Amino acid sequence: MNASGCLSERVHQIPPSGIRRIFDLACANPDGIDLSIGDPDIDVPKPVRDEAALSIHAGFNHYVSTRGLPELREAIATELRQRKLSFEDLLITAGATGGYYLAMMAVVSPGDEVLIVDPYFVAYANVVIMCGGVPRFIDTYPDFSLRADAIEPLITDRTRAIVLNHPGNPTGVVYTTAELRMVAELAERHGLHVVSDEIYDQFVYSQTPFTSIANVMDAAIVISGFSKRTGITGWRLGYVSGPKNVIEAMATLQQYSYVCANSIAQKAAVRALACDTSAEVEKYRARRSAFIAGLSSRFTIPKSAGAFYLFPEAPGKRADEFVDRCIEKKVFVIPGNAFSQYNTHFRLSFAVSDDKIGPAIATLNRVADEMQR
Repeated sequence: MNASGCLSERVHQIPPSGIRRIFDLACANPDGIDLSIGDPDIDVPKPVRDEAALSIHAGFNHYVSTRGLPELREAIATELRQRKLSFEDLLITAGATGGYYLAMMAVVSPGDEVLIVDPYFVAYANVVIMCGGVPRFIDTYPDFSLRADAIEPLITDRTRAIVLNHPGNPTGVVYTTAELRMVAELAERHGLHVVSDEIYDQFVYSQTPFTSIANVMDAAIVISGFSKRTGITGWRLGYVSGPKNVIEAMATLQQYSYVCANSIAQKAAVRALACDTSAEVEKYRARRSAFIAGLSSRFTIPKSAGAFYLFPEAPGKRADEFVDRCIEKKVFVIPGNAFSQYNTHFRLSFAVSDDKIGPAIATLNRVADEMQR
């Protein structure tokens, strides 16, 4: 066989992203309604744009420290302390996904098992596989709550970590303090890492203040970033806080992978931390409410208190058929099996302009009616 045609076994275990497949279809149909991707439609705050432009023109276009700009790290550390999060060190990363990849590389050895809450963000299981690990899935259906009796039986002597997404993508679920304490207690009793992706922590719609896993656990590895809160998804800027030994290991791994996060984005992010996002949160709260009000008569919609997503049950639990019919009508949503071992639900993103909400609701309801006939 020609060596140029040989690919690693790793590649054969990793399917293409189910989100990107639908998003590509949406991009090819600009006259449609794209509910497929969690890309906030907010304008980057002017102080952040101005700082980025000034940095470019001032020549700040070169490598920076692998760990990140000192002024940005200190500004983030100050914010985390104000929120009473427990951490020993932090690292600036190439997006939250880059942070997750480095965290898995740091704590997972070949053959190790990682428990992932199902439903989950598409990267979680595949990154574990890329690291030589084995993903195991914590079933949270039907209400997407965390339960000890669904977690503890999965723990073996090969288990190394539990992965949370909080607020959740695709569900929008925000875990209670009691749920987080339960996970922390299990992790501490069995000597496990907890890796919590909290990139949507600014977008919470309940009246109860957001609780991070690092508010209830000393050694959690918490991932966050600026993509969602500031609308700079393309700038690829995240950060990870946690135990010093884990962050040091991640920094070493970053030296040989991403090298450093985007220098210009880091300069601008210092300004981003001071930006008030409350108006944007209220905008998304209103959109969420509009979708729930418009769809609840035909769809079962599990609790959603954060992020940009709803995860309704598809008619007859036939997600692929429902999504295909919606695509025919140029409304783009994602089938549940992109995020889950099940394929009974579909994800919609309400990071979409207000003028598209009504038509989107009408089409989703019409397809549901057609499938019920």
